[in-house]
Amino acid sequence: MYAVLYETGFASQPTATSRDDGMRLTDAYITAAIRCAPPANKPAPEEIANCAHFLDAEIRLLAKLRVVVALGKIGFDAYLNHLRRRGLISSRAPYEFRHGAEYQMPNGMTLLGTYHPSLQNTNTGKLTIEMFRRIFERAREIAKKSASQSEEQGQ
Repeated sequence: MYAVLYETGFASQPTATSRDDGMRLTDAYITAAIRCAPPANKPAPEEIANCAHFLDAEIRLLAKLRVVVALGKIGFDAYLNHLRRRGLISSRAPYEFRHGAEYQMPNGMTLLGTYHPSLQNTNTGKLTIEMFRRIFERAREIAKKSASQSEEQGQ
C-alpha cells in the first residue's frame, strides 16, 4: 500500500517499517473502521458498531477532507454508516461497493471504493498494483481539483 501512496504523492517513502522510520503522509490520513483483530479476521456487526464512534470522531477532525478511499466493503460501509449517523444519507442502498466505485456524496465528499489490499486479494490477482494505483491517482486528481476550487472561492 505504501508503495502506491508514494508513487501517487501521498507518502514520503515507499515503505513503512516502524513509527520512527521517517514516513510522512501528505494530504492523506489512514484509519480503520475496526480497532481490534476479530476472530478469523471477520468482524461481527456488533464489533463494527462498537468502534463507530472512533471513526466519527476522527472524521470530524479532518477539516480539509475531500476524498474518502474505502479499502474493502467493510470500510466502504463504515463510511456510509458514518454519513447515516450524521443524517446526510438515509440509506446505503444507492451506493454499491465495487472496485473503482465513485460517488459524489451529499456532504461534498467523493467516495472511492477499492478492494482491500489484503494478501488474499493481491495474491489471487483480484487486486493488482495497477488497479490500486489508479484509485489513488483518481483520489489525487479529485483532491487537487477540490483544492483549486476552494482557493478560487477564497476558502
